[in-house]
Amino acid sequence: MAEGSNGRRRFSDKWGKHELDVLAVLSSAFPQWLTSRQIAQRVKAYADSYGELADQAAKAAFAKQFQRDRAKLAAMGIAIESRQPEYSSKSEGQDFASYRLQLGSEPRIRLQFQPEDLPVLAAANYLARSVSISSMEDEPEPQHVSRTAPRVPQTPVPGLGLDSIAPGLGTQPIPEALVKEIDSRRFAAKVMVDGELLNVAYSDSDDLAMFLLEHPNTHIVSPQEAVDAYNRRLRAASNIVLADETKGNSSATVFAKAVTDDDDIDDDTPKTHQKKNSFQTGSEVDRRLRLMLFLSAHLGEEYSLDELAVRFIGKPRSEDDLRKSVNTIHKDINTLTTVSDDGEMAGSQFFDIDWSLLDAEGIVSATNSLGLERLAGVSPQYMSMLTASVHYLAHSRLLPAEQRAQAASLNERMRHYVKPGDTPWLSLTSYEAEPLSFSVVKSAIDNHALLDVEFRDGAGSLVHTLVAPAKIFVDEGVYYAALWSDIEDVAPKNVKNLVHKVNGVNKVTGEPRVWRVLRLARIEHARIVEPTSEPQIPDVSVSELRRWAVDNGTSAVFITDQPHLEFIKSLPDADVEPCGEGEKVHLTVQSDSWFVAFCISHARHILAVAPETLRSMIVARATRELTVSEESQNKN
Repeated sequence: MAEGSNGRRRFSDKWGKHELDVLAVLSSAFPQWLTSRQIAQRVKAYADSYGELADQAAKAAFAKQFQRDRAKLAAMGIAIESRQPEYSSKSEGQDFASYRLQLGSEPRIRLQFQPEDLPVLAAANYLARSVSISSMEDEPEPQHVSRTAPRVPQTPVPGLGLDSIAPGLGTQPIPEALVKEIDSRRFAAKVMVDGELLNVAYSDSDDLAMFLLEHPNTHIVSPQEAVDAYNRRLRAASNIVLADETKGNSSATVFAKAVTDDDDIDDDTPKTHQKKNSFQTGSEVDRRLRLMLFLSAHLGEEYSLDELAVRFIGKPRSEDDLRKSVNTIHKDINTLTTVSDDGEMAGSQFFDIDWSLLDAEGIVSATNSLGLERLAGVSPQYMSMLTASVHYLAHSRLLPAEQRAQAASLNERMRHYVKPGDTPWLSLTSYEAEPLSFSVVKSAIDNHALLDVEFRDGAGSLVHTLVAPAKIFVDEGVYYAALWSDIEDVAPKNVKNLVHKVNGVNKVTGEPRVWRVLRLARIEHARIVEPTSEPQIPDVSVSELRRWAVDNGTSAVFITDQPHLEFIKSLPDADVEPCGEGEKVHLTVQSDSWFVAFCISHARHILAVAPETLRSMIVARATRELTVSEESQNKN
């Protein structure tokens, strides 16, 4: 095996990896474009194998290996862009292509993170990368692309840049609940909500439709396939007919829906818009890349081998594990400082290292990084997405309470690096962040105060009342408040007229109802009112509140076109019976508006609904939303 001028072996020969060689060549040449021939001549592994590209077989072998290495670097967060020079012919031969690192037009952002920030940052990075990678898939492809052109992302996949300023990020545990919720939402769409852009991660087209219908003044911006799927549901819902409400009827008393071309379309979002798993690997090359970028971002600073071992390999379980990790990092340092025989090929020292300091005290201090410091840090675009993720997690039950407080603190610091209006807000369907009213309701609960509140009921009417909030709970990712209305004795005189007990009686005791269960997102205005004395509110369980809400709901029926559908299994207390080729489902609806959204979202499989009041609401809402959706598309 060949030895370098300093006695160290070339890493390309020893490990059989070319990615670091390619990176060294392109980084040292930036912003110059290098042709395929120049790259092959300067990368020692290519030159040894393919010579001077003297024949077509050598060119083809080089092209295959280089594009494989290029794709690996792109997957790890370092993209290489290509162009065809003006003087080239129309040939697609590799002699005419030229390449350079894709660094973007804006400098990367570097900020200091504290050790206590890392668990929150790791969770936010997992969320942000999940959404940003799927968003990257939405970019339109060029009209004329060679069949042999590599499918390399034109925007670097975020990851290593953040690792360079937050080492140890990959060793942080991510809450299982967060991973489960993110991974269950395989797709992402850009949605406009009241004039603000929102990245929504969702599980399927039914899930996205439900989100849109539960958030008024919302429309899909991209991808177009999601828009088309949503419109198909709206058209299907506008054709829903009246169902027979009786039980025990085994035949469907509905008219068959007219078959359209859209009915035969596979309705799920195409696979090209699926979220890919964020790139995470423990490979040698990936670890060295992260170490390389970290040292590039901290030239001249001193780090012990022990510290680097913990940051890039993980906390050791024993002294023996620590020694092994230290030896691994020491080998990585040797790898990143290896030179070639002639001093011009790739491998020409990524860094100058203070070897005497390293040998005497085990401390690494690097300089001269071949311009690789340009890759260290976070792009402004990804900083915006990362900040949005931290903001979301600070107001979401997906993180433990102590980490949410840390996320709020981190969000305040990160916001200074994001231009006003550039934050691409994001959300997970069926998992709300804390609504705006959360803080005032919680404050009233903590201080045993009353709440003067205005909210929209199930029919969309504005209700203004005075209540005593008892507790906030989360049911299927949605925030609810339990409100006690028997407060006449403690209400101040100037607001007694706002005290309204809930209509209805307890079916078990026959006593008047005094509880109201309200979704926090429906609250439009709320203010705290000091009571004349502390309200006496009985303790009540969430399960009892849920049963009370169901007892006072509306009896409804819908008929499906086939049996054993998954969305029916998620309905609590539903009574299902066979009906024709499908099923008839009887249930009690707590919220009319929720049922309307539910039926529209699953309208592909729902043929009929009863009673007529709910069916007419469904048809009217679907027709109105379809008009809005089509108008939005025409504007775009």
